[in-house]
Amino acid sequence: MIKLFRRFWAYLTASGNQKFNEKADPKVQLQQAIEEAQRNHRTLTEQAANVIAQQKQTEMRLNRSMEQLEKLNGNARQAILMAEEARKGGDEAKAAEYERAAETIANQLITVEAEVEDLKAMSLSAAQASDQAKAAVSQNGVLLQRKLAEQQKLLSQLEQAKMQESMNTAMASLSATVGEDVPTMNEVRDKIEARYAKAKGMSELSGQSVEGRMLEVEQAAQNTQAQTRLSQLKAELGLGTAEAAAPTPEQLAGEPLPEPASEPSPGTPQPGT
Repeated sequence: MIKLFRRFWAYLTASGNQKFNEKADPKVQLQQAIEEAQRNHRTLTEQAANVIAQQKQTEMRLNRSMEQLEKLNGNARQAILMAEEARKGGDEAKAAEYERAAETIANQLITVEAEVEDLKAMSLSAAQASDQAKAAVSQNGVLLQRKLAEQQKLLSQLEQAKMQESMNTAMASLSATVGEDVPTMNEVRDKIEARYAKAKGMSELSGQSVEGRMLEVEQAAQNTQAQTRLSQLKAELGLGTAEAAAPTPEQLAGEPLPEPASEPSPGTPQPGT
């Protein structure tokens, strides 16, 4: 039962992570990854600083111990010399005191020498750890810079992908099927062409109908009246006779009009004169 519950919980976790990754904004996820890398770099830098600080402290302790060792060596030599001088002067008691002091200093020398050796080993190890920490920080800094450069590249690709998706959506809307909320270009074009074809068809039908012929007759009669009126105006102006310009019933019926007689020029003899 417990095993089944664990498997079910693992399935729910994996399914939830998958759905979350599908819905999550890549730009936000990328920023989170960069921030995590920066936090890791700061942590590594702090740890390296602690290692370097420990190495520096060990060096300072070693230097103090070396100074103390040198000082004890000098004091031990001085105590031995002073004991020899007191013995030469016949003061055995004072010489014994100097020898005891020299012995005490010698014991301190042994302790300090051991401490110096330990500090040397610690300093060497700390120096190696410090070099490793510096190298790790430097390497991680280079990786962080690469990630930052990659972030800019990925952000640019993300913007290009969004623009391409918008273009794909716009192009898809141009060829979408009927039934959408907004008509497509193909639908509008088909609608306009259908109206134009219908209007052309109605026009052709109107031209072939009786009403169409009657309109043509009325238009022809109106044109005839206009020509008659124009001929009368020319006759009044002395540009021609109204009888010659006025159309006859035969002309209205479609017979060819006779050419009007030309007026005799001045000086031409008239018949019968």
